[in-house]
Amino acid sequence: MAKRVLEFIAEGFEDVEAVTPADYLRRAGIEVTLVAVGANTVVKSSRGLTLMTDTTLAELASRGALNPSGWDGLVIPGGMPGASNIAGSVTAVTFLKDMHHAGKVVAAICASPAVVLAPLGILAGKRFTCFPGMEKQVSGAIWKEERVVVDGNLITSRSAGTAGEWAYEIIKKLMGSDGAEKVASAVLLQRQG
Repeated sequence: MAKRVLEFIAEGFEDVEAVTPADYLRRAGIEVTLVAVGANTVVKSSRGLTLMTDTTLAELASRGALNPSGWDGLVIPGGMPGASNIAGSVTAVTFLKDMHHAGKVVAAICASPAVVLAPLGILAGKRFTCFPGMEKQVSGAIWKEERVVVDGNLITSRSAGTAGEWAYEIIKKLMGSDGAEKVASAVLLQRQG
C-alpha cells in the first residue's frame, strides 16, 4: 500500500517549499494530498503563485479524516505569512500535535520549524534547522547549521534552496534509501555533505 502524506498549504506559503516536496514525493509513489488551511482550495503564495489544493482542512475534519492512523507523514512548507497562518489554525496545530505524538513523520522547512513547531513543544530537546536567524526564536532545542536535519521522525530544513534535499530525506524516511535515490537520480538532485 502506498504511503500517504498530507501537505498543509496556507495563504502566503513559499512556492518552492510547497511544490518541490509534492512533486518529488509523488515521483516516489507517495500519495500526497495538498490541504488548504484556509476556506478555499485556491491558495496564493508569498510570491503570487496561485495553487489549487486537493481539499481543505475543514473538509478533511468534517469527514473524520484528520486521524494520524490514516497518514504516514505531514509536510509543512515555510514562507510568511504562510507559516503564521498554519500556526494560527487550531485544527492544523491539533492535527500536527497528534501526528507528532503518534510517531508519524513531521517535516517542516524555513520559518515553519520556529513559527509552527517550536510553540507546540515539538522541537524540545530535538536537533533542528530553520531559516537563518529564526533559530533565535527557539529555546530548548538544539539548532544545527545544516541544510537538512533529521532527528527521529522530525525532518527540518533551511529554505527554498534546500527543498530538494528536504524532499529527498522525507522520501528516505518513508520509503528507504532506494526510493529516495531513484527520485534523486531522475531529477539530477545534487546533495551537499
